[in-house]
Amino acid sequence: MADSTSTKTETDPCDDGWLGYFERSPAVFSVFRVGAEGSTHPLLLPEYRIECNDGAGPREICRFTVEPEAIPEWFGAWRNDEWCPWILENAHRLIADPENT
Repeated sequence: MADSTSTKTETDPCDDGWLGYFERSPAVFSVFRVGAEGSTHPLLLPEYRIECNDGAGPREICRFTVEPEAIPEWFGAWRNDEWCPWILENAHRLIADPENT
């Protein structure tokens, strides 16, 4: 049986759209481009997801596009959390300069 524990070093950027991670203790946030490169419609903006691992395993906390008018979709307890602006700022930094390039 595969180990269900995931760490930031187990992710293969070439396989799943991983762009990088950032931390704010005790949480590690990973940013992914949704869908394989080139698999989305050319007129649609790419979609991104943020996962958080705070010791209970990684889970999706947000989905968004880079469209200026788009409103990020936050999940669960992350809706209206005070960290949300900081998380999005760091996610946009990784989108502009991915760690896997």
